[in-house]
Amino acid sequence: MLISNAWAQAAPAAGEAGGLLGMLPILLMFVVLWFLMIRPQMKRAKEHKAMVEAMQKGDEVLTNGGIAGRITKLDETYIGLEIAENVVISVQRNAITAILPKGTLKAL
Repeated sequence: MLISNAWAQAAPAAGEAGGLLGMLPILLMFVVLWFLMIRPQMKRAKEHKAMVEAMQKGDEVLTNGGIAGRITKLDETYIGLEIAENVVISVQRNAITAILPKGTLKAL
């Protein structure tokens, strides 16, 4: 009985290169995570920043909250958004989701 236990303990000592091979699946998961989640998010953030910087007075835009309006005033951090005739609200520039095609507000 003691001899069989000794055999069972001596067998696993095969090699020391298993440390790097054990890390390989974790490294592969990180690479897959990078290409499927982190990289596309960085690309979307870069596109959003370019869109926000390209906004001009008179553009028709859509906010995060679903409010559509025309830009009447541009500032460093805020824009004036006309949502109805003579109704202007202040919205943060980063709250703009999309620039709408011209004439969209008339169709609404």
